[in-house]
Amino acid sequence: MLDMSSRKGSLTRERILDLAEAAVLEKGFAATSIDELIAAAGITKSGFFYHFKDKGELAVALMERYIAHNDAVLADIFRRADELNEDPLHGFLVAMKLFAEMTADLPSTHPGCLVASFCYQDRLFSQEVRDLAHRGVLTWRKLFLERLNRVAEHYPPKIPVDLEALADMANALVDGGIIQSRVMRDKAILPQQIMLYRDFVRAVFLGA
Repeated sequence: MLDMSSRKGSLTRERILDLAEAAVLEKGFAATSIDELIAAAGITKSGFFYHFKDKGELAVALMERYIAHNDAVLADIFRRADELNEDPLHGFLVAMKLFAEMTADLPSTHPGCLVASFCYQDRLFSQEVRDLAHRGVLTWRKLFLERLNRVAEHYPPKIPVDLEALADMANALVDGGIIQSRVMRDKAILPQQIMLYRDFVRAVFLGA
């Protein structure tokens, strides 16, 4: 009985987070109310506060879940690429191709960037939330930089390049591609940007 109750509580918590994330990406955190989440989830107010003591705690949970999901997705893509190719450069290029294919089904695979949404309303959030967003960006930088450093050991860059900036470029173009895809209502934009990044990385290490 306790296990069933715990599982039901976990499902309810995830349902609230799903609804909150969708609402925040659609209209922002400030415009998302606890009352609307309660109504959408079909729970009581006490049911909501059982899982989150206030909206600030909800924001922390949203950011933690979003970052963990993104990190897991990217790690899985690189893992699959490694299984397909032992060469570090070709493995990186395969990973970017897999990444582009995954994002081709916007918005279902990636409805928006929660970090960007929170960043635009920075003053609404605690330092904990801001620190989480910062950590999320640094995690992507570290993951890409480790890969690019490995590539550079085998393929010295053909042009002068700051590998950390090249790593950050991936995050910048993904966030920018998500925004442009939404504004232009064109789901092809993000995968196109990822493939252009792939081509640029190839040119950096192999030449034109």
